[in-house]
Amino acid sequence: MPITAADLRAAAQTAVGEDAVRDTALVGGTAAVRLTAPADPGQHDAFIQHAARAVAAADTRAGQSLRAITIELLDDSGRVVQSKTYPAVPLEDAAQHHRPISGLRPQPAPASSKALPDVRHVIAVGAGKGGVGKSTIATNLAVGLARRGHAVGLMDGDIYGPSMPTMLGLDPLEASVVAGMLQPFTVHGLKAMTIGKLVDPEKPLIWRGPMAHGAFKQLVEQTNWGELDYLVIDLPPGTGDVPLTMAQMLSLTGAVIVCTPQKVAQDDAVRALRMFQQLGVEVLGVVENMSYFVGDDGKEYDLFGKGGAAKMSKRLGVPFLGAVPITTALRENSDAGDPTANFKRGPLADSLNALVEATESQASLAALRQGKSRPTLNIS
Repeated sequence: MPITAADLRAAAQTAVGEDAVRDTALVGGTAAVRLTAPADPGQHDAFIQHAARAVAAADTRAGQSLRAITIELLDDSGRVVQSKTYPAVPLEDAAQHHRPISGLRPQPAPASSKALPDVRHVIAVGAGKGGVGKSTIATNLAVGLARRGHAVGLMDGDIYGPSMPTMLGLDPLEASVVAGMLQPFTVHGLKAMTIGKLVDPEKPLIWRGPMAHGAFKQLVEQTNWGELDYLVIDLPPGTGDVPLTMAQMLSLTGAVIVCTPQKVAQDDAVRALRMFQQLGVEVLGVVENMSYFVGDDGKEYDLFGKGGAAKMSKRLGVPFLGAVPITTALRENSDAGDPTANFKRGPLADSLNALVEATESQASLAALRQGKSRPTLNIS
């Protein structure tokens, strides 16, 4: 029987005392324990290790269902002063294996990963910083692929700031569960799921790594995606827990990096790009969002400069997937939950269609390199 929340709390209290245990949680195979830090900083490491060993022992007795144990020490104000994550191993191996795993390089999922076996291509859309329009690009990429005749899913993996309820017009719809599986929303020719429809829309998600890991894992594994040609995953900005979880869970076709023309955005985009490369995830290319503005006079205005992302991608040796302009229509359609309207005629539709076509081509090439492509038979 897997370890329970009661077992977890009892184990921690046995190790460090009942008063020292602030709270505990079991999320996605990770045990999270928050403790009041000892007054003497010299005792912090030993305090953490005692708690980790006790939890590992309780997990061993329960049949070893945990994958990791996170111990956090908090001061009187609730600020985390120290945090360590350990692999969950039997107690007799603890002396050898109970070392923090934060410094280890996460390994990407093998090609034979059982997660999402019916999805041909998984494409992550990431960015080094927020505010560059990553969710806008992810949404329109998914809609564009669906318009080209593909079976497409869109997963809002931006755990802390889900945008899909608004951008896809999901506000009037209710999430449903059938046979223990979340049923994706069918809108704009694709299947979509977002944590924004599973929590209070005005409640902030103040979650640390284990909670974010568990939420992302649930969206991936407990959504009834069915057979898909593409699953587009909108990630939180930056290089934190969720991208690492994704790389460990899924066999990705590749990642798309979004940035704006100015150098400050490119600096952060480079970090995101390097993160995916370090995790063994192929970078399909870079998108320059907010590339230029077309005024009522028909002239183009380079509000943030132009072409910076293209130069960056050339310097880093990755494809440039295209530039998307700033338009009033894009803002209005996003707020109205109607991304399909972005594909009407005009500069916006042209840029989005070019982006979709370039991404589709790069995904096919990546699949060939990774041995994921399927043979096709054309009969004439």
